[in-house]
Amino acid sequence: MSTESGIPDFRGPGGIWSRYDPEDFTYQKFVTDPKTRHKIWQMLTESGLLVDARPNPAHHAIAELEQLGKLDCVITQNIDNLHQKAGNSPKKVFELHGNMQQAICLSCHQLFPLEDILSQLTNTEPPDCPRCNGIVKPDAVFFGEVLPEKTFHEAIHRARHCDLLMVIGSTLVVYPAALIPMYAKDAGAKLIIINLSPTPLDHEASVIFRGKAGEVMPRVMQEVKKKLPGDRKREVV
Repeated sequence: MSTESGIPDFRGPGGIWSRYDPEDFTYQKFVTDPKTRHKIWQMLTESGLLVDARPNPAHHAIAELEQLGKLDCVITQNIDNLHQKAGNSPKKVFELHGNMQQAICLSCHQLFPLEDILSQLTNTEPPDCPRCNGIVKPDAVFFGEVLPEKTFHEAIHRARHCDLLMVIGSTLVVYPAALIPMYAKDAGAKLIIINLSPTPLDHEASVIFRGKAGEVMPRVMQEVKKKLPGDRKREVV
């Protein structure tokens, strides 16, 4: 979904990992090697990941589902904060891979706006915590780093108790996040997949849409509104 808002893809053709070696972006290297830390901070400023992106029609459609009372939560691997920008309640957005809008000190655990930390970046040195001089890390999950436990378990719980799970714009190849649809499916929920290319779980889906999220989701919302009672239709038009 994020690519339709101008944020570079990681794994697609021309994506982040075609320009940078993912082996350099492990948690272990980050915490033990100042040169790796500097390289990662430089990558963030050069890659386009930190553009001031705006939500696209798919984000707005998902936010509208919440406004209509049809959405339990959003479980996302994206780290761009665009669901919240579109209007989803932060309490309903479970970010499995963190949020790149902020940084965290690994010593004192203080959170900082990312731009405040980037302002300290020099040509040779990575930024440090302005509070305790500890290592500061983007608040996103790196290779070799565990997912935020509380968030992941809550996402599993929500998946196991939903009626319908929609997979939007995910290749479903990154684990353990890719397990979430199967938790829902095994509990009896229906599965919808919206993606440009096939996924490993297509055979489990009740409905598959081949297309861009920003084009498919507005059409989905049109059909949802047709099913609403007459007074609700007038409210959302």
